[in-house]
Amino acid sequence: MGGFEMSGKTKKIFWKVAGPVLRRALNKRFKDVSEISIQEVNRLLQKGEKFLLLDVREKEELDLGYLKNSIFIPRLRLPEKAETLLPDKEAPIVVYCAAGVRSILAAKTLKEMGYKQVVSMKEGIEGWKKAGFEVESKSGLTSEQLVRYSRHILLQEVGAEGQMKLLNAKVLLVGAGGLGCPIGLYLAAAGVGTLGIIDDDTVDLTNLQRQILHRTSDVGRRKVESAKDAIARMNPDVKVIPYPERLTSENAMKIFQNYDIIVDGSDNFPTKYLVNDAAFFAGKPFVFGGVFQFEGQASVFFPKNGGPCLRCLFPEPPPEGMVPS
Repeated sequence: MGGFEMSGKTKKIFWKVAGPVLRRALNKRFKDVSEISIQEVNRLLQKGEKFLLLDVREKEELDLGYLKNSIFIPRLRLPEKAETLLPDKEAPIVVYCAAGVRSILAAKTLKEMGYKQVVSMKEGIEGWKKAGFEVESKSGLTSEQLVRYSRHILLQEVGAEGQMKLLNAKVLLVGAGGLGCPIGLYLAAAGVGTLGIIDDDTVDLTNLQRQILHRTSDVGRRKVESAKDAIARMNPDVKVIPYPERLTSENAMKIFQNYDIIVDGSDNFPTKYLVNDAAFFAGKPFVFGGVFQFEGQASVFFPKNGGPCLRCLFPEPPPEGMVPS
């Protein structure tokens, strides 16, 4: 390829997209490499059959889970590592990777090195998890979470450690309307473990073209209850704490103290400035947002970390009636 080398992240995306096509091509080319189904591997493990499990993925992929008692050798390191870690060339070996492509190549390499009983597991660890079979993980995530958040875990900027932080995070969302609804959906989808939602309004028919947490059957209900139900349907990992009340100077500090981050989805300046002031005194990061028709603004204010607050930039809210909503 003219000296071009893919990064680790690009490799993962490449194998995911091109994997099924390559696997069919490899099956034709490497007819001497036998494959075994994930169901058969599971059956053999349940029977207590003796064989070696060889995981040939890259180190960072192991956060996605692996089969218990596996030996780990990245595929490209097999020529230098195999004979040390796999000294018995007569022992049966089941090789697996993410989707069953690299394992075919790895099995071919091992056969060329003189290993007698090598098979590649079809569909890899991805298929194994989709079938509902158990995997091991040092991350603390369950098998279902490893599947649900797998695209996060593959990101170096997130990984399993970052996903655990999201699951342990507590975020307060102010407002469950046009701005708060998509914020709530994305926070819940990402796996934020505790999501507080404060809003004293009820669902109106005019809300439904943009407030996507609510449905026609929710008209007349409290927005926080409608939002709670919608999030529960989408991600049971998320605990929603509803506050069916208006944010005021009397309740703001009491509520804010229980959360790590405050996210503003309100639709009026008095509330935004109240959120700013309470977040300032509570020492909490304040994620600011505002939308009008086709324009929007977003920012993060965290004076405790050395930055400005909203009042530092705009000392006073605009006079009532000066700004359309």
